[in-house]
Amino acid sequence: MVSLGVLAAAIVIGLAIHRLAFRILTRLVENKDLFWRSLVSRGTRPLRLAILTATLSFAATVAPLAARPSEIIRHLLLIAFILVVGWSAKAALHIWTTVYLRRFKLDAEDNLLARTHVTQSRIAERIAGAMIIVLTIAAMLMTFPAVQQYGVSVLASAGVAGIVLGLALQPMLKNIFAGIQLAITQPIRIDDALIVEGEWGNVEEITSTYVVVKLWDWRRMILPLSYFIENPFQNWTRESSALIGTVMIYLDYSIPVSVVRSKVEEIVAASKLWDRRVVAVQVTDFRESVMEIRILASASSAPKVFDIRCEVREKLIEFVQREYPQALPKVRTDRPLDGNGVASVHAAHQAALQS
Repeated sequence: MVSLGVLAAAIVIGLAIHRLAFRILTRLVENKDLFWRSLVSRGTRPLRLAILTATLSFAATVAPLAARPSEIIRHLLLIAFILVVGWSAKAALHIWTTVYLRRFKLDAEDNLLARTHVTQSRIAERIAGAMIIVLTIAAMLMTFPAVQQYGVSVLASAGVAGIVLGLALQPMLKNIFAGIQLAITQPIRIDDALIVEGEWGNVEEITSTYVVVKLWDWRRMILPLSYFIENPFQNWTRESSALIGTVMIYLDYSIPVSVVRSKVEEIVAASKLWDRRVVAVQVTDFRESVMEIRILASASSAPKVFDIRCEVREKLIEFVQREYPQALPKVRTDRPLDGNGVASVHAAHQAALQS
C-alpha cells in the first residue's frame, strides 16, 4: 500500500509538473518562429509521458517495492522512455517538414520548384518516419530477454536469415527502394499531370509504398511506387506545366485557309486561357473530300489546355456554320446530263439499280 501510494503521488506530481512546464514553454515560444511553436503544441503528449516516466522512475527508487514488482516497473519505464524518444523524433520530423514546405505554394502559376521540394520532402519524411517506428519497436522488443536471445541467434545465422527475410519482404523493400529512387530522380512529383494506364489525372499523394493519382472524373487510381520505375507513362508537367493543345478540323476545299487562320487567332487572342506563346493553323493532310487543318494553341497547364481546345472547337465551328456553311464536309456525286444540260433522274435511277 505504501508503494502504491508513492507511485500514485508520483503520477499526480508528474501531471502537475507537466501542466506548469507546458505553460512556461508556451510563453517562451510565443514570439518564436513557427517550428518551435508547433513543436511545443504537438509535443505536449510526449512531454507528459516523459515527465511521468521521470517521476515514476524516482518513485520506484524510493518506494519499498519487492524485487519482482520493482523489476517489472523499471522494465515498463524503460519501454516508456524508448517510446518517448521515438515519438518525439517523429513529431519533430513532421513539424520540420511541414514548416519547411510552407514556403512553397502548389497553387502557384509556375509550381515546378514547389512540386520538386514537396515530393522530395514528403517521400523522405515517410521513409524516415517508417525507420523511426521500426527502430523504436525493435528497441522496445530488445528489452525482453527472450527477444534478445532470438536476436543473437538470428545474427549467428545471418546469411540464411537474411535470405529468408529478403524474400519475405521483397514487395515492401522493392517499394521502399523505389521511393528512394523516385525522391532522387523524380520522374513524378506531387500535382504532376500524368497519363497512366490510359487514364489522365494528377498525382495527389506519394506515400512510402504507393502513389495516389486523382483522375479527371475524381476517381482515384492506386499504383505501387515500383510501377513508375518499371513501366512507361506520360508526364505532361515534367519540366514545365505549359502545354500545347491540338485541334483537328476537316473542311471542304472551298474554304479559304487564311480566313480560318485569322478567325483562330482572333478566338485564341480573346481567350483568358491562352498564355500568349503558341498559336498556329496549318493544313496537314488532303483527303478525298476534305482537307485536314491542324490548330495549335498553348496554355499554362493541362486543364487550361483542355479548356482552350474545347473553346476553339466550339467557336470555330459556329463561325464556319454561320459564314461558310458550304465548306462543311460533303459528299459529291456526278450525274449524267441529258441534251438540255439537266440531270436525268431516270438515268440516275437506272444506274443505281444496276449497281
